[in-house]
Parts: sequence; structure tokens; C-alpha cells
Amino acid sequence: MILINGDFLCRRITGIERYAREISIRIDKICKPHEIAILVPKNTANVPEYVNFKIIRHKKNIKSHFFWQMFTLQYFLMKNPEFTILEFGNTCLPFTPGIVFLHDIYCKLYPNDFLSLRDRIIRLYNCWQYYLIAKKSLHIITVSQFTKDEIMKIYKVPSEKISIVYSSWNHFKDITADYSVFNSIPLIKQSYYFSLGSLSKRKNLKWIIEYAKMHKDSIFVLSGESLPTVKEKELDKLSNLHNLIFPGYLDDSKTKALMEKCKAFILPSYYEGFGLTPLEALSCGAQIIIANSASLPEIYGNTAHYIDAFNTNIDLDELLKETVSKPDEILAKYSYETSAENIYNKVKEFSC
Repeated sequence: MILINGDFLCRRITGIERYAREISIRIDKICKPHEIAILVPKNTANVPEYVNFKIIRHKKNIKSHFFWQMFTLQYFLMKNPEFTILEFGNTCLPFTPGIVFLHDIYCKLYPNDFLSLRDRIIRLYNCWQYYLIAKKSLHIITVSQFTKDEIMKIYKVPSEKISIVYSSWNHFKDITADYSVFNSIPLIKQSYYFSLGSLSKRKNLKWIIEYAKMHKDSIFVLSGESLPTVKEKELDKLSNLHNLIFPGYLDDSKTKALMEKCKAFILPSYYEGFGLTPLEALSCGAQIIIANSASLPEIYGNTAHYIDAFNTNIDLDELLKETVSKPDEILAKYSYETSAENIYNKVKEFSC
């Protein structure tokens, strides 16, 4: 029987957590009653109203995701060997490995982004997890051909052990834009570029900051949460740039409003396993400017305006005059329903 690790229900929603929530809800709709179970910590505040999943609420709270993963969950599976675990979040149990999502291998590919002692420890842990996933998991699911190729090349994993299941934007359809965000941040009433994501090095906000320095008439709104690790030092200079606005973490309704009204959505990341936010922006009718790096050209094709992630010698206003394809085909391609069906069909191969 497949058991989903439900610890993502206790995390703040970012890309991986969003993917896990949306996919699990849709798998629940197509699976048979109690064909799949989900294990949730005792202190999980909001469990979706699953119809067919067997919900198992553990007697223990989750205080540390590492402790939950490596001890509580591991012990539960060793006592209940009838379950095969499905992990959404780049983690693999050493003694009871299962079907695992590996969204990217950033820590392995960019060691120079991890400079502090804390960052280096986190990198070592993640690289250990990548290795376990590659060598011990029953099957790997990833989110782009780019990431699959990287996993195969670095860890010598055979192609048939890795499935590609894309992310999607469908969750944005049900969100009502909250335009009150424009009242709370007066400068946003002017024409602006918008960017969204964790404020980590690979998101390459340094590109935006450098561009903003040279183009004082261009306004940039950067929404996101600063992570305790792999932070960009350039962020310390935000207060010196009057054309760069940092509103912090915003909910989906405010984010949608900003995407709908922006001059363009910009993502200069030099590494993305998939890169979801430009897809959300396309669904809001925004033009997108993204780096010609990693998985991004694969995902977005001719719908995007492309920039060099390491070169700011460009005029964004002129770039936006270039003709790009309409997003209809891209938006139709990436569907949670299709992805959930693909995952469901794959996990059934490993169900007892």
C-alpha cells in the first residue's frame, strides 16, 4: 500500500509544498477508497478533506522536519512494512526507501553558493539525500527533462528509473486578486517589473539589483521570504535603491494582483528544476522575462523573453517589444490533473 508522507501539510507553502498539496488532492479524487494512505503529524492544523485517502494521524507532533523524517517516519515504516512511502520533498529514508521526488540537485551542482558553516552542513545533508535517492529509491520522479538528464549524468541513474511529471498553474484559477496591495505600497501604482521567489542566491536577484542601479527609472517589486541559508549578500543593499521595492512574503491573492498589473514578470535564476512562478504569471496575462538557463527554455519555449543570467547589459523595455508566442499551448500542457494521473499510474506499480 502506498503511504504519502504528509509533513508538507505542516510547512509554509512554497514551490514543493504547493506541488505536493495540489497533486495529492487530485490523486485522492482518482484513486480507489483507502487504496492510498497519508500519514500526518498529530499537530497538523489543516488536513484537506480527502475523499479516498486513508488518513493516518500520527500520535506524535512534528517539531523538526528532520527528526520527523529520519526518526518518526522511519520507525513507523519499519513497524508497518506493508507501506511503500511516497516522498514529495527531495528526501529519502536510508532503511525504508520508496518512491521519491527529486525536484533538482542544486546543492550538488553549485557548491560555491554554500559558504558559511551552516550552509555547508545543509549542502552536505542535501547531497547525501540526493545520493540516497539515486542509489536506493524504488523510483525517482522529477519535474523536467533537464533535471532528469542532470540526475542521470551525475549519479549514473538509468533512464527507466526516472519519470518526468511537470508542475502546473491550475491553483491560480481559483484565487481572487486582492488589489488592496496597491494601497499599501504607493510606488507600485507606477509601472513596475515584478519578481517572486525565495531570496536565495540561485534566484539571482543580484541581476535585478545591478540592473536597477543602472536604470533608476525602472521600478522592481521583489516579493519573497529571505531564507536562513544561501542568502544573496546584495540584498543588504536594498535600502539604498529607491526603485526597488521589497514587500516581503505576500499571499496568493496579492501576488496575483501584482502579476496582473505588472509591466512584466522577471525571473533571472541561473538554476531552476522547473520554475513555477513564470507559469503563474502567464496565467495572469503577464509577459515573462526569464533567464536562458537550466530548465527554463525547456518549460517556456517561445512564450518568454530571454536574458543572460550573468549579463545586465540589456534594455528590458526594448526586449519586451520582441514578439513571443501566446501562452495558450503552454498553459494547456501543464495540468495538475494530467500530472496526478501520471503519478497515480506509476505508484500503482509499486503498491502491494
